[in-house]
Amino acid sequence: MTQTIVDDGRGENRSSDFIKVMLRGTGQVMFQNNVWTGLLFLCGIFWGAYETHTPIVSWGALVGVLVSSLTGYILGYPRSDGEQGLWGFNGVLVGCAFPTFMGNTVQMWVALVICSALTVWVRSGMNKVMAPWKVNSFTFPFVFCTWIFLLAARAMHGIPPEYMPDPAMPDAAGSAVSMSFADMVAGWLRGISQVFLIDSWWTGLLFLIGLAVSSRWAALWAAIGSAVALAVALLFGASSSEVAHGLYGFSPVLTAIALATVFYRPNVRSAVWALVGIVVTVFVQAAMNVAFEPLGIATLTAPFCITTWLFLLPLMKLDAADKPDHSDWDLKHKPHLGKIQAKSKDVESKR
Repeated sequence: MTQTIVDDGRGENRSSDFIKVMLRGTGQVMFQNNVWTGLLFLCGIFWGAYETHTPIVSWGALVGVLVSSLTGYILGYPRSDGEQGLWGFNGVLVGCAFPTFMGNTVQMWVALVICSALTVWVRSGMNKVMAPWKVNSFTFPFVFCTWIFLLAARAMHGIPPEYMPDPAMPDAAGSAVSMSFADMVAGWLRGISQVFLIDSWWTGLLFLIGLAVSSRWAALWAAIGSAVALAVALLFGASSSEVAHGLYGFSPVLTAIALATVFYRPNVRSAVWALVGIVVTVFVQAAMNVAFEPLGIATLTAPFCITTWLFLLPLMKLDAADKPDHSDWDLKHKPHLGKIQAKSKDVESKR
């Protein structure tokens, strides 16, 4: 990426710039290069973590985005990447995941720091490997690196897998019972909050508001993604408990935003493509749940990554005459994002 977002000629101090880098890193989990979106996401993480009596998750998120952002500076990676939050979005997810699945020990925090830093250069390497295919690594650096540490936790007492399920052979799906309308609404919002591993419908609502601040299209498609995923999961008899906690919604939410608003311009064709992608993501989620049950680790956002790659790799010409380039979401490749980002920058400059 070559575009610089932060530099607006006002000579802001380094600490202010770094806070913006961290906030944008949080927003970029859902492809939003916006300080206020990142701030609302962090507020949602803290709200949900404290509401569910897991405050350590919110502090893990803060440490994760801090470490990964600092790592980008230390390694001397392109400053424009950091200014757009592209160093931090994998790190903040690592920070949410480690306290969610592992016990609160000193070694867990050391491992969190190591893994958050690791995602920065792993992302760089994965993007280079994927560049010839014109796709991006998305959140897979977070997924891959976190899987390594979660599996290692089974052999290392210092990072106890305290909140991880026991490895087991796949069994019949959980009971599919009827859900009340209130349960479905809460499950719909939790599908959005679970992007950051937070089980709170209030957090889901804050995330929707944060998305709307940056892009109303992104907020709309996040809502659609979670709703469609919930409907498909219930229709096909998935576990009602998992649906109610949003565990079938978070990856479809990311798929929806990616396909309908980021990598293609919002239009009828991209909407249909995104709807198909949402449905497929639900099945990929279910399949990976079964495949990973013997390992006793979560799929994280891997279903989103896999499905979105499958839908972007054909380089479908949905909104342009030339073949698209999905290797990033830079304005030179995605000009439809220009107005959104320009508007976001104007809002930030008026604070």
